[in-house]
Amino acid sequence: MREQISVPIVLDADELVPTYASESAAGMDLKANESVVLRPMERYAVSTGIRIAIPDGYEGQVRPRSGLALKKGLSIPNAPGTIDSDYRGEVKVILINLGAEPVAIGKGDRIAQLVVAPVAKVHWEPCEELPETTRGTGGFGSTGIES
Repeated sequence: MREQISVPIVLDADELVPTYASESAAGMDLKANESVVLRPMERYAVSTGIRIAIPDGYEGQVRPRSGLALKKGLSIPNAPGTIDSDYRGEVKVILINLGAEPVAIGKGDRIAQLVVAPVAKVHWEPCEELPETTRGTGGFGSTGIES
């Protein structure tokens, strides 16, 4: 069983509450609180009509919906978008139409997913050398492309 946390929410309408589409879904569906048409390559911050108070030690991750990406070319240019625990404004989803045709978004349409996840606070420890690994300094593509 997954850990459950309580997250206060203020919403414009009950039907805008983010919901899990299935019992084992990692993300909750965020819904549009407005109608908009996105032309190809156009970006727009879509209103969700919700404000949330994510607990300290957690973040909200706004992620694209795979079906919208595949079928309509809609994505999130800053994916995953981060909602910090001290943010209290309206949650908006920055969408971009990467497709060749305009895409209509209607009020109530599921436009993104929200995952609430724990985050660690970093304390930097300056040093002269880093511990060795097999990979070492190998960067982009250094582990190969074949299995």
